[in-house]
Amino acid sequence: MVETSQYASTTKYIVKAHFEVQGVVEKPDVVGAVFGQTEGLFGPDLDLRELQKNGRIGRIEISLESKKDLTTGAIVIPSSLDKVSTAIIAAAIESVDRIGPCEAKISLEKVEDVREAKRQSIMTKAKDILRKWVVESSPSTEEVVKDVAQSLRGIDIIEYGPDKLPAGPEVEGGTLVLVEGRADVILLMKCGVKNVIALNGTKVPDTIIKLTKDKEVTAFLDGDRAGDLILKELQQVADIDYVARAPYGREVEELTPKEVLRLLRERVPINQARPVERSGERQDYQRQDNRGPQRPERSERPYFERRGPPMRDRERDREREPQQGPQREPFELPPQPTAAQPIIAPTEKVQLPAPIGEAAKELRGTLEARIFDETGKEVARIPVSELAEKIPSMDNAHTVVFDGVVTQRLLDLAASKNVKFLIGDRVSDLAKKSDKLSVMTMDDIAA
Repeated sequence: MVETSQYASTTKYIVKAHFEVQGVVEKPDVVGAVFGQTEGLFGPDLDLRELQKNGRIGRIEISLESKKDLTTGAIVIPSSLDKVSTAIIAAAIESVDRIGPCEAKISLEKVEDVREAKRQSIMTKAKDILRKWVVESSPSTEEVVKDVAQSLRGIDIIEYGPDKLPAGPEVEGGTLVLVEGRADVILLMKCGVKNVIALNGTKVPDTIIKLTKDKEVTAFLDGDRAGDLILKELQQVADIDYVARAPYGREVEELTPKEVLRLLRERVPINQARPVERSGERQDYQRQDNRGPQRPERSERPYFERRGPPMRDRERDREREPQQGPQREPFELPPQPTAAQPIIAPTEKVQLPAPIGEAAKELRGTLEARIFDETGKEVARIPVSELAEKIPSMDNAHTVVFDGVVTQRLLDLAASKNVKFLIGDRVSDLAKKSDKLSVMTMDDIAA
């Protein structure tokens, strides 16, 4: 039997027939009988010789065997004709009744569709490819969970340069974002900004000065006076291209990811950078302009305006007045209120419950906050960015420990909810003392 794979790729069908001859014949006899007895039956369009010349019919393959004056064998004819023409050729082959000098009988076995076999082979191969693809490329549930969890906590901060500055893994790229501290680096990396590095202090290190020479640098600074001072120093010693600032009174590490990305988009060139806008000062300035010349404050008036006429004139006036009823005491001004003093961290460490001390150690670099009740039991754990929003809804908060900056806003909110201890990584210069609660840094807590 002849295999179909040996035929040209243009072959569509294979005609297979079986023959029996009452005598001894050879292959040329069979081929001659097929060509001779079918010639001229259907005109030149279906003549085997013409079809073979045009390549529409392939080489006719014969296999035979002779035993006891009986010859049997098979005929295989490749065809690239359509189904109708191939069926006519197959029927014509069956009409041959003599091969050589002997009587013969040819019976059709089947007409095989080569393309069907090819389709089956393709489908089998496709199933095998798909099975391997699914097994090799589809991760297991454990791998998926591990990969997602790693993306949430995998903030790989590196130490860059001789100064060992906190930085992201892409700090060597063509652009750079410059922030103030390690917490700012962590926040920006969670927002997808990995080309970030921290000053790690108010003085600009030599590493930063060298790094900014051949990069596009954006300085992203806090919205306080310290940020203004750092900006002035950067303008003097480093090559800064753009500046982005947190809103007045807020730190970069307190911002939400949406605010971080928005402020970076709204950065301005270094030559247009100005000190962060202080809304309170601007309003006072506008009120002063609208009211015209202002009367000096009481503490700034001359002594005689604040205290009334001289003593001799007042005694003379009392002598002229009739002496009736008890004498009224001279009017005295109430003491002037003193300006609120900035918070000064205590010099001695404060002893708090052990869970609070442990929380202060664990929270560094996490940008999280933990809230404890009066007994020292933890009642909540939230991101620092949600702390200002959650404090007003807390009724049993006694101590708040968080990896961030104690601002005046957080101080006021905590005091309104009777929080007794507010403990942050550091305290803003703008935060003022409060009689209602104690404000500390994590370093102030006794080990």
